[in-house]
Amino acid sequence: MSYEIIETVNRFGWHADRREWDELEAIFTDTVALDYTSLNGGEPAALSPKEIVGAWSQTLGAFDATQHLIANHIVTVDGERAVCTASFQATHRLANPFGSPLWTLGGTYRFDLVKAGENSWKISAVVMTATWADGNKDLLSLASGQ
Repeated sequence: MSYEIIETVNRFGWHADRREWDELEAIFTDTVALDYTSLNGGEPAALSPKEIVGAWSQTLGAFDATQHLIANHIVTVDGERAVCTASFQATHRLANPFGSPLWTLGGTYRFDLVKAGENSWKISAVVMTATWADGNKDLLSLASGQ
């Protein structure tokens, strides 16, 4: 059972890095509680998979490349629900005339998942907690056109 949960979590980064937007959209529940406030401030949001993928395809898709490594999974299952916490390292590459082409961010993810079939799970909530960064953080605003 933990294997299927870990695979779902790994697909989160895998599909985003490969710009497989339809596959990424398919791993989420109908509404997802998304919390990236440790990076962006603001408030957590409840979004549809289409809204998440729409925003990420514009921002992540604007980078030359990204690589999200998710590791050290710790899974707790309670019936039809599960929580997976994991470490992450996300590297973003964008050639630009304003500095380093790399920005790397590290920290932890907490994924809440619900059982979606005999051997499948979907992500219902994501909390990203950034604990360190290195490189050119301005790449994020350059990629998103701000």
